[in-house]
Amino acid sequence: MATGRIGVTPTLGVRWSKAPAAGTTSLSGLDDNSVSLVYSVGYEQVYRNGVLLSRGNDYTATNGTTVTLTDATVTGDIIEIFANELVPLADAISKGQFTAKGSLLSASAASTPAVLAVGSNNQVLTADSSTTTGLKWATPSAGAGNLVEIATGTLSGASVTISSLSTYSELLLFIYDSYNATADGTTQVRINNNSTSNYDQLGYSGSGAGNSAIRRSLLGQTSIQAVGTLTQNRADAQDLFTIRFFNTKNAGFTSFDVLGYIDGASGGDREFYHSKGIYKVSEAVSSLVIYQTGGNWSGGTYTLWGG
Repeated sequence: MATGRIGVTPTLGVRWSKAPAAGTTSLSGLDDNSVSLVYSVGYEQVYRNGVLLSRGNDYTATNGTTVTLTDATVTGDIIEIFANELVPLADAISKGQFTAKGSLLSASAASTPAVLAVGSNNQVLTADSSTTTGLKWATPSAGAGNLVEIATGTLSGASVTISSLSTYSELLLFIYDSYNATADGTTQVRINNNSTSNYDQLGYSGSGAGNSAIRRSLLGQTSIQAVGTLTQNRADAQDLFTIRFFNTKNAGFTSFDVLGYIDGASGGDREFYHSKGIYKVSEAVSSLVIYQTGGNWSGGTYTLWGG
């Protein structure tokens, strides 16, 4: 059994217990409990059948791993050694090494501790043999089923462009609380700022006032000029849209799935919208343009995720 303490002189304590064969004088190696005999010279106590032996008279201990008895053992003897091994202060881990919240203890080489500072929010710990500690904090790599935030911001003016998207295979766009306080209009999205008639979509929409029943209607649009969303036919309306784009990295057709909701605050009109569609141009998606057909936005926020 090994125990230890950290103080002015740190020590590692070992209790070594063995029933050696008769005629044994040299004690070393593993005891009957597979504990290894290790001690600092002068910091060991040897007991024979519960009686403390005298260092130098009853035994000698000079090399840190072996104890030699003056009198050989007899059958039935039990030898116990309480050994303390001094631990150099340089080998102790000090709390002073951790100077900031989130610091991690690592190593730069064998028996060489090192501290890794905390990374940025949402980063993950990654193995990297080129760094001092063999570890680093890194932003998760985008991939299928692993979406990372690409961009977020406020909607202003008549349009917002999000660029540098060609490395992502899938995109998820949130648009919320967007509205135009001065004119009726529509929030729409264009892929690669393509305004030609290369979008088809099929779905349904519905509307209703207050707690009245929602009137539903099928929606089928071909050769339109954008990823369509609900028409905000009230200047005070606020909306929420979720638009997911698939197969955006490949030079092939891009599909999209739109779910939208609009609440016309003063009039009580509510509208919803759900459609699936195809962008019929065979090209990778490098940018998205969010625009307001009625003029300029009075407010709103967008967030784009990619994977």
